Amino acid sequence: VQLQASGGGLVQSGDSLRLSCAASGRSFRSYAYAMGWFRQAPGKEREFVAAISWSGSSTYVADSVKGRFTISRDNAKNTLYLQMNSLKPEDTAVYYCAAGTSQIATMWSDYDFWGQGTQVTVSS
Repeated sequence: VQLQASGGGLVQSGDSLRLSCAASGRSFRSYAYAMGWFRQAPGKEREFVAAISWSGSSTYVADSVKGRFTISRDNAKNTLYLQMNSLKPEDTAVYYCAAGTSQIATMWSDYDFWGQGTQVTVSS
């Protein structure tokens, strides 16, 4: 499974961004993987942001982004999304997409496959 994250950038506080994660590989199409987003700020540990089931019917987001971030997926396009609204400077981090768990999971160790990360920088 290969994951390619994109959509990051430099924005101002209050702006919105949508991250995408394109998945490929025969194994991805063979297994019903849940997927997730994590982020890592400089000097900090990788932090769970949001996760979604294979069907998209179940989602879970971290309290720190609840009400501002929405996770979704389009299995026909093999793509995961993270809509980020009302961005804050504390959202600044490298954002990673992940796949490989059968159910929604919040621990990074539960995921087998990772994208390369996309930088999100929010200025005040």
